Amino acid sequence: MSATVPRPDWDVFCKVIDNLGDIGVCWRIARQLATEHGLRVRLWVDDLDRFRLLCPQLDPTPPIQRLQGVEVRHWDDHFPLVTPAWVVLETFACRIPDAFIEQMAHLTPPPVWINLDYLSAEGWVARFHAQASPHPYLPLTKYFFFPGFATDTGGLLREQDLRDRRAAFLASADLQCDWWRQIGLARPLPGTLLISLFAYENPAISDLLHAWEVSDRPVCCLVPWPCRLPAIEAFAGQPLKVGDVVRRGALEIRLLPFVEQSRYDRMLWLCDLNFVRGEDSFVRAQWAARPLVWQIYPQADFAHVVKLDAFLDLYCAALPPTAGCLLRQFWQAWNAGRVERALWTRLAAGLPGLHEHAMRWDEELALQDDLLSRLLGFSASKL
Repeated sequence: MSATVPRPDWDVFCKVIDNLGDIGVCWRIARQLATEHGLRVRLWVDDLDRFRLLCPQLDPTPPIQRLQGVEVRHWDDHFPLVTPAWVVLETFACRIPDAFIEQMAHLTPPPVWINLDYLSAEGWVARFHAQASPHPYLPLTKYFFFPGFATDTGGLLREQDLRDRRAAFLASADLQCDWWRQIGLARPLPGTLLISLFAYENPAISDLLHAWEVSDRPVCCLVPWPCRLPAIEAFAGQPLKVGDVVRRGALEIRLLPFVEQSRYDRMLWLCDLNFVRGEDSFVRAQWAARPLVWQIYPQADFAHVVKLDAFLDLYCAALPPTAGCLLRQFWQAWNAGRVERALWTRLAAGLPGLHEHAMRWDEELALQDDLLSRLLGFSASKL
């Protein structure tokens, strides 16, 4: 390899799915590797048009560009002949190209090849975390890396200054006013229950909207695009677009423009309750230290129910039994697609206690090493 073109430190491979969760995680990882650790990072992405939603500065035309310290490469069928990095991160079983794997096998030493899997609180995660899988015929080994909530897993993605930035934002009326100004909306009146709704289509959305409409307390629901939910249009009785505001009874629904990652974090910090989905927003909601409701990605074999219950077992362990039972009941009802108004009323009354619990949960998780620290330590041990 030419001395003027140093071997990259990390190659990160990502295939973009419709809900942007995979690229959301990968973009955070790539930026954190580059900005916090000063590493040379190549991020391979198959769909630059959708990636642009998360990174408006990105130009989907060129095959190579540099953004926020990261070299972004378009991953298409015509994969170039390049020297693999010292560490190759294959995210969420996206299956990196065979030609690239062949190149990896020709290097001495070969790259540390890691498959980053999806987050789970299930007990088996610790047993399978960091396990080796030798290639069937090449002198390569792939290691499976599982994010998780315990010290014997891969940890959670968290920037080094995340909690400091959150504290500074919540302490500054000016920064909060700037956030509302950037999305083009006025701040709700004091005393309003502020809720963010980022969800898959769910019949229970209609249940909640009708419950919020007759609430004793004003409710402002923020719905960020591209979370386009027919249930909201059915409630409004008309087609909706970004910027629209729907008011009925005590409820005001605001359809936000696309909220890129840093602004999405700030929205979570501001809200009294956050409805989140998938993995990336689920983790960010925990770092918001606010009450949350998680809609897990549904699976045909109902494996998601086991995964949901495994997290609830952890999250509710330190709650008083009544509060833990209530939260479990609400999350399960939400994921089953039916929420009774009385159940919402009980949850709303318990939000102050759930806020205190969310802050304690955030503090406990922050005592652990973050995912990037564990990834870096693991890869260094294998080089």
